[in-house]
Amino acid sequence: MDGTCTSLLLPDPTQMGLIDRAASRTVPVRDLMENAGRAVARAVLRHVRPCRVLVLCGPGNNGGDGYVAARRLVQAGWPVAVAALAPPRPGGDAAAAAADWRGPRVPFTAEEAARADLVVDAVFGAGLSRDIDAGLASVLAAARRVVAVDMPSGIDGGTGAVRGYAPHAEMTVTFVRAKPGHLLLPGRERLGRLVVADIGMPDTVWDAVDIRTWRNEPGLWRVPGDAVDSHKYARGVVSICGGATMPGAARLSAAGARAAGAGLVRLAAGAAADLYRLGEPGLVVDGGDLTDLLADRRRAVWVCGPGLTVDEVDHTLPILVGAGRTVLADAGAFAVAADQPDRLRGVAVITPHAGEFARVFGHPGDDRPAAARAAAARTGAVVVLKGPDTVVAAPDGRVAINAHASSALATAGSGDTLTGVIAALLAAGMEPWPAACAGVWMHGEAGMRAGPWPLAEQFDQHLGAARARAVELGARRPAYRHCRLAGSGLVR
Repeated sequence: MDGTCTSLLLPDPTQMGLIDRAASRTVPVRDLMENAGRAVARAVLRHVRPCRVLVLCGPGNNGGDGYVAARRLVQAGWPVAVAALAPPRPGGDAAAAAADWRGPRVPFTAEEAARADLVVDAVFGAGLSRDIDAGLASVLAAARRVVAVDMPSGIDGGTGAVRGYAPHAEMTVTFVRAKPGHLLLPGRERLGRLVVADIGMPDTVWDAVDIRTWRNEPGLWRVPGDAVDSHKYARGVVSICGGATMPGAARLSAAGARAAGAGLVRLAAGAAADLYRLGEPGLVVDGGDLTDLLADRRRAVWVCGPGLTVDEVDHTLPILVGAGRTVLADAGAFAVAADQPDRLRGVAVITPHAGEFARVFGHPGDDRPAAARAAAARTGAVVVLKGPDTVVAAPDGRVAINAHASSALATAGSGDTLTGVIAALLAAGMEPWPAACAGVWMHGEAGMRAGPWPLAEQFDQHLGAARARAVELGARRPAYRHCRLAGSGLVR
């Protein structure tokens, strides 16, 4: 794995430890620490006016980065003091960095933090795995302005959870790659500006650990483009089960599928077909028996759940799965599978929000990627755990975290549109995990383009531009061609 494929990797703190150890075989840790501290100082110099700085240093390598940053800021002419939570371990690299600090040292107190114009938080980085104590919390809370080294102290780098307390930084400088906690809430909201600095980590380190978490962006996947001889069946057929009581949800899914590029969208409504026939002229409405409709092998991708009652899902879902179709399940499907996740086996993609996920699998807790991975392994389906930090998990353990979205999507019906987008990409030939990743990104892009306070039925108006943007960005990143992960839709 190389190039941009590695640039989107999100190593967790344990994996970063393995990477650091692998790097130390060819690059001295002291050199990496010097580069990290220099990167912090450079970021401060670029984004903050000269002022009185207090650097809070922990006893580990994060503190070592802080000592280097303090020394570099002094060399730039800034007034800097250091306060140490505890001394570094004697003989270690952080101790060497601390010994190089010749400037003032002050007590590690809230009073000193309040006196400074800017506090550089180099106490604990992304590897924190316990709640911080009240004393440290009081010191961090006293700071008027904070720049964090690696991660604001108190945020779990693997999950984004706040461990007791964490400051709201105005900038966070991390190294090599972002970590999952930089993209996941609530931690993401406390980072301020995120700077990911290159510190000279050798490329060979990526072979030291199997990282299976990525930032969700074009290039991790590639949306199929149109060929000169494309026709509606080449672009794919999406079929959507329509219910008798909530036809709007199925309509929104259909609009999302059509706008995202499906060649043909058909709505299977049975006896309720007349509810749908006065809708959009490009939408084909079928009133026949579901078993008869499945005789058309071109209808390979089906959406089951939006707007359906429990009885309607209970009838249609087993038929679709039994027919070997690619099924995307949402909404009503989770009522059917409440506390019975095995009822979703055979489905290709499920798209629950947090409440629906909890109904089927239990509350996801602080570690959303782990919960989504477990649900995917349990059901055999790709799990799209929706939210402002949507997590897309495959049964084989791959996870993508999506931060490309807008609060504009927080409106009823938005998720129905998303099911249609993902279904269109499945129908175009993408495998479930990359199709779900691409669909989530395109849906987020459409929400960002829709402006403030849009209605769910307006998102489809922006999906064509969103898909074009995804194609454009994916084409700019040729290094992804060597990504070793298999599956149509992943760039190789």
